[in-house]
Order: sequence, then C-alpha cells, then structure tokens
Amino acid sequence: MNIVENDKTLLPDFIRLNEDWISTYFELEEIDYQLAKNPARIIDSGGYVFSLVSDQKVIGVCALINDGEGVFELSRMTVLTSERGNGYSNTLVEACLSKLIDIGARKVYLLSNTKLDSAIVLYRKHGFKTIQQGPHPVYSRANITMERDI
Repeated sequence: MNIVENDKTLLPDFIRLNEDWISTYFELEEIDYQLAKNPARIIDSGGYVFSLVSDQKVIGVCALINDGEGVFELSRMTVLTSERGNGYSNTLVEACLSKLIDIGARKVYLLSNTKLDSAIVLYRKHGFKTIQQGPHPVYSRANITMERDI
C-alpha cells in the first residue's frame, strides 16, 4: 500500500470515490459537478491530490486545496466503503499534514458535518479545533469548520 501524490491518471477514482461518499450521506451539489468536470484544477492551482493505492486499486483519497498565503483546505477525504475502519483516513490525514510541513504551509482548515462523528474525532485527534459551527455559505452539507496551525 502506498500514497500517490498528484497522479492525474487517478483523478477519475478521486471523483468516483467522492461522489459515492457524498451520495451516501448527502446530495451532490453544483460545486461537486463543477469539480468533476476538471479535478486537475486542484493540482494546477498549487494543491495536492493524494490517492491511497493497494494492489493497483485506489481505496482512499483526499486533497489539499491551495487557498494562497500558506493556507490550505483539507478536502474531499474518503475511503472505499469496504475498506473503512482500517485506519486509512488516519494515514491520509498524516500524509496531508506531512506535506504541509514539507512545503512550509502555515495553516490548514476543513469543512465537515457534525453528524460524521468518526470524522470529527479523527480531526480532533490531529489537532484540528472548531472555529465555526452553523450553515456554510457554499456547501449545504457543511456545518462545521475546523482548523489548525502547521
């Protein structure tokens, strides 16, 4: 098992896994459809897409979206349903934080939903703190914003 960074040939898996995850808990939104049309824009704008690959199959993904000035959004993290509960989300978060340290980023934030208990526990474990709760102006599925310094 290894983490592959910014391999554009794996972007269809990135979109597929995210659409499956979002559809399970929420509804796809216009911003999701726009990203699906051009997921390479994350990489092209200075961000990173991580793919967790096992036996030549993508089983987990996440992204770091570059907001500029050393600030990134940890976004679009999901693991294949059949592989959940094996600590792979933890592996993905650690890869993201390691990358942020390597590039000298100063802050990372994320958007989530408080009904995703295990995700919130994972983020807190990695030092994320809640900075806002309530409706989000872009994602109807997001009701919590968390961040941490790097």
